[in-house]
Amino acid sequence: MLKRIERPRESLAETEVDFPKFKGSINLDLLLAAARRQGRVLALCAILGLLIGFAYIITAVPQYTATTDLLIDSQKDKNDLAASIAEMTFDTGAIDSQVEVLKSEKIALSVISSLKLTSDPEFMGGRGSLIGQALAMLRSAFDLSRWFVTREKSDPEKDLELERAAIEQLKRNLDVHRVARTFVLAIDYISPDKIKAATIANAFGEAYLTEQLDSKFDATRRASGWMQARIAELKKNSLASDSAVQKFKADNGLVTADGKLVSDQQMTDLSTQMSLAHTDTARAEARYNQITEMLKSGQTDGAVTDSLGSPVITDLRQKYLAASKMEAELESKLGPSHLQVVNLRRNMSEYQRLIFEELKRIAETYRSEGEVARAKEESLKASMAAFVGQNAGTNQTMVQLRELEREAETYRILYQAFLQRYQETIQQQSLPMTEARVITYASAPSVPSYPKRPLILALSLILGVMAGAGIGALKEYRDRVFRVAAQVRDELGLEFLGMLPAVDHPVVYKKLSADRRNPKQIVPKDSLQRYSIDHPLSSFSETLRSVKVAADLALDDRKPKIIGVISVLPNEGKSTVSKNLASLLAHLGAKTLLIDADLRNPGLTRALTLHADAGILEAIRGERALHDLLMSEPDSGLFFLPAAIKKRVQHTSAALSSIGMRNVLNDAGRVFDYIIVDLPPLAPVVDVRAAASMFDAFVFVIEWGRTARMMVQTMLASDSLIHDKCVGVVFNKVQLSKLNLYESYGSKDYYYGRYSKYYRTEKEPA
Repeated sequence: MLKRIERPRESLAETEVDFPKFKGSINLDLLLAAARRQGRVLALCAILGLLIGFAYIITAVPQYTATTDLLIDSQKDKNDLAASIAEMTFDTGAIDSQVEVLKSEKIALSVISSLKLTSDPEFMGGRGSLIGQALAMLRSAFDLSRWFVTREKSDPEKDLELERAAIEQLKRNLDVHRVARTFVLAIDYISPDKIKAATIANAFGEAYLTEQLDSKFDATRRASGWMQARIAELKKNSLASDSAVQKFKADNGLVTADGKLVSDQQMTDLSTQMSLAHTDTARAEARYNQITEMLKSGQTDGAVTDSLGSPVITDLRQKYLAASKMEAELESKLGPSHLQVVNLRRNMSEYQRLIFEELKRIAETYRSEGEVARAKEESLKASMAAFVGQNAGTNQTMVQLRELEREAETYRILYQAFLQRYQETIQQQSLPMTEARVITYASAPSVPSYPKRPLILALSLILGVMAGAGIGALKEYRDRVFRVAAQVRDELGLEFLGMLPAVDHPVVYKKLSADRRNPKQIVPKDSLQRYSIDHPLSSFSETLRSVKVAADLALDDRKPKIIGVISVLPNEGKSTVSKNLASLLAHLGAKTLLIDADLRNPGLTRALTLHADAGILEAIRGERALHDLLMSEPDSGLFFLPAAIKKRVQHTSAALSSIGMRNVLNDAGRVFDYIIVDLPPLAPVVDVRAAASMFDAFVFVIEWGRTARMMVQTMLASDSLIHDKCVGVVFNKVQLSKLNLYESYGSKDYYYGRYSKYYRTEKEPA
């Protein structure tokens, strides 16, 4: 709905206007529209990026990468179960340490020495791309330290500098990395020369193996030297401890035999004899007790060791058994009372008596042996007691002796262990072994690894697009001008009345000679001043009709309708809009007066009536009547009051806000329905603010794509009266071909291209 303007003119208070702020989120349509707007920038940057990529590929020196593979064998002992289990784990720290060893300066110096790289001009020169060479020249030119060096470097300093440069060159082109989760290290070296790349990669592998052997040899040599000194010290300590033991024995009268003290040996023997004697005594007493019990019980079938071995008892026992058998057989045949049976029983009793007699003799023997064993045991106990009594005073001496012997034994064991280890170290020193080996030697690569043409082109394209996107985003951010109708409503709080398309190449009319020129007639200098008359069915004229409708709705039936056409900056086309709006109103049958009130820069007068010799200033001053100063346009019936400025007016704001100006408008209001006033721009001068109360409405002209939104906001905020009387905003010089790039989908102007069938840009016939 269009804003309705109230009549009060007496208020000139400069109150600040609150403009609504745009609140919304960036959507896909806006992003796509921005991409379309910045498409040329994106395409240009992408092409530029590709050209830079092509230039780099063409100028870059091909680099070849050769690889040598090293296997780090961490299994110390293949027969050691612990080592086999440890081999199954991945010691990341140990592998990373070997990577750093391969990158160390020691290995690099070994490679430099073996290949004589400091004498290789191609290696030291380091061919690079043209871009790299140019950068190197710039760095050299701006190296300020060279400007102050006056002393010539000595040969050692030059050699050291060459060596450091060679080390840096090697490190820059060397890459050592672990192959996945294995114990394999890949040594990659990059060089413009494929043969040299393979040679240097293999040289690093050989230098690493040599360094490992040398380090083991040095470590073994240092260990053997330390062990020699330690062995000599242990030998000296061992001899000293043995001498101390022998001296202690001699001083205390201690005698040894077979490495033991005699007293200790004697005590050991005596203890052994006592133990044997005690055993013999117990055995003898047991046999005696057993045979005594057998005799008491009368058992002839009992047996002891000696009875079994006695031939007498054996013979008697056999006879007893034979008689017993025969007695049993005869008793079963002849009866128990038979004489033979009785005789056999008598013989059996005799055999039994004789056996008992023999057993008593054996028992007596057992008793004698027991007494002998007991006497021997008692004798040994007495001897042991006497020996212990003799050695009781030597216990402290024995403690000291044993301490000396333990110390001597400790030194002896250490001496033997170090001597054995020293022999093993000597063997390792004579044949050092390394835990690494080369499993793949580098060969000359057939295909360069750099530059990677597809990757560089892709990166160049991506970087170009990113640069274009950045530049486009910056341009979008810096695009703080008016583009769409929503910006007028959201940021100014005013109605948007339409767009006036840019008119390309207006026709410039020839100047009429003085005798052919009507002094009271408008003579436009180009076709742009007559566009609404010549093209009444164009979109240009349709927008001006929207302005008329907005003014009519806002001002109702007010007569006259005094409408000021304003802009913020000069050259936004407000004078052209004023002329075409006034011509359109006059062409529609309304009595219309167009006034050029831009007293500082009367561009409208220069465009229409350059031949005028008097105008608005004379009317304001009352020097001439208004109707004598008016000029007309025959085609439309428009009347025009020019501003014929013969000399610069010092106080234009006072003139426009004066009583004389008000009288001019009042006089014109008695005759005309519309009074269109072309006013000065708001930013340079204060004329409009001073005379704002005289106008019923304002039409704001903004140049599309040129006028900053912040400036318009500031100017309108500085005078609320102008803002309140403004019926709407018109965009001028709109590029219709670009309009679709800024309008959002669904907006009225987004479909501007579909309105063409309702407009005609052809000039209407007169």
